Amino acid sequence: MDRGYTQPRKYEEYAYVLDFNSKGRALTVRGRDGIIITAIGEDRLTLLEILGSEDSVFDVGEKIYIGKEGRTKVQSVLGKLDYEQISSSAQSELSTVVQSIVENNEQRFVDYVNNAQPLTPRKHSLELLPGIGKTYLKVIIEQINKQKFTDYKDLEERAGLKEPVHHISKRIMEEITGVTQFKLFVKK
Repeated sequence: MDRGYTQPRKYEEYAYVLDFNSKGRALTVRGRDGIIITAIGEDRLTLLEILGSEDSVFDVGEKIYIGKEGRTKVQSVLGKLDYEQISSSAQSELSTVVQSIVENNEQRFVDYVNNAQPLTPRKHSLELLPGIGKTYLKVIIEQINKQKFTDYKDLEERAGLKEPVHHISKRIMEEITGVTQFKLFVKK
């Protein structure tokens, strides 16, 4: 492998609006003002500060395109935010928006469960999900070995794990708010 090779940076394609200020001032880039949006990226689950295009209208919870080509409502992605930097209204919207991301990306999160690996000989990465202890872990792994889970309903029925969306969403919230340092889902 060529040591000089670096992976291309991965950028978000879509983000969900948590809050916006039509006459705001950027926190991440000095001197930028206008429609300042606080959002969460759909893929990497990072908090972002975005500059909206003039005369664009936004709704809290709205999915907006922020990819490199063909943006319509977004001028630029200004930077990443920490949880402490976002408004209290953005903080209060966050868990609802995270839950809808987990619901809308079912295959991605079911694949995570199906492919999760032990972290150490004593600790499995699935145990980092709230609600999953040694007992559920054993059942989940036994079921995966028989047949991988197809969706949340399958996970609930065969592993007995009630409301998997809730458990995954709760873990993502812990990662975003800094309750836990180890990241399963939120990317830097």
